[in-house]
Amino acid sequence: MGCNLKDIAPAEQTNLKALAGKRVGIDAFLTAFQFLTTMRDRSPQGDGMPLKDDNGNPVSHLMGFLHRTATLLAAGIKPVYIFDGQSPELKADEMAARRERRLEAEAVHKEALEAGDFALAQKMAARIMHYSPQMVEETQQLLDLMGVPWVTAAAEGEAQAAVMASKGQLDVVATQDWDALLYGSPVLVRNLMDEGTKRYGRMVHAQSIDLQHLLNETGLSREQLVDLAIMIGTDYHPGVKGIGPKTGLKLIKQHGTLEAVCEAKGQDVPERLAEIREIFLNHPAVEVDDADLVQGQVDRKGLIRFLQEERQFSQRRMDQAFEKLTEGGYLREGGQTSLFSFDG
Repeated sequence: MGCNLKDIAPAEQTNLKALAGKRVGIDAFLTAFQFLTTMRDRSPQGDGMPLKDDNGNPVSHLMGFLHRTATLLAAGIKPVYIFDGQSPELKADEMAARRERRLEAEAVHKEALEAGDFALAQKMAARIMHYSPQMVEETQQLLDLMGVPWVTAAAEGEAQAAVMASKGQLDVVATQDWDALLYGSPVLVRNLMDEGTKRYGRMVHAQSIDLQHLLNETGLSREQLVDLAIMIGTDYHPGVKGIGPKTGLKLIKQHGTLEAVCEAKGQDVPERLAEIREIFLNHPAVEVDDADLVQGQVDRKGLIRFLQEERQFSQRRMDQAFEKLTEGGYLREGGQTSLFSFDG
């Protein structure tokens, strides 16, 4: 999740209707993990893992992407999914720590199943979800059948989306990861699909955070915002001990740079600081042609074959998706794929 800027970032409430007509870049990996951790076997003796078809293949990711994408299209939103590429070497320690936590959870999950403790097994299952290369490929195939553009990033997905947004190729970046602001996304939207739901007993609202407004309100430059984030802690550095968002904001405004803050506080300057700054300020990104970001045609027959015939999706689930696609103007009432060209 990167750096948490919640305490200093002014946010405005938003919703799907407000984003109609906008091209929205969506962090595919974070989205997939939402589906995998919520749509899973929680039956009395379930293992807590993703739902499967009759052949034992996971389908939760496909169920989720079908429903969400159809919902976005019905709302007039133009989604573009961004998939992670190769993680930066600077993130190696963080990735190793995540793997270690996953291995520990897998061991507990296995022991719980053997002991018949299905409640514990299901709890651990949420911690060992893996969006496999096969799942990624299946998701991309689904998006192709729905005519929805997708991009594989050079490195971090939310960073690729941020770079594209900064170039005007995307209007908004939708992700839970605050780092999209550090990478330069002009607008970040969080909780996009959770608007009106409850989480931990509280109502969830979609939030829009404008980068320039954040910089104006805090009085920081983007470079100083990155320094502040490094102080708080990111995926590339654990942060400076004892400094949170509000304290960090005061210090960076007082001293100007992270080096100056460390000198004033008697702290060591983070190792590889120049590289960490560079990864945020000039993140590697693939070049994407504008023509590749245009919504294509929906392949109704292909979707039926891919989801219903090959993966046993119910008629009800398919009908719901097609109803939304029809509502968005991507299918004719008679069920045939629209013949007009989408202009993006």
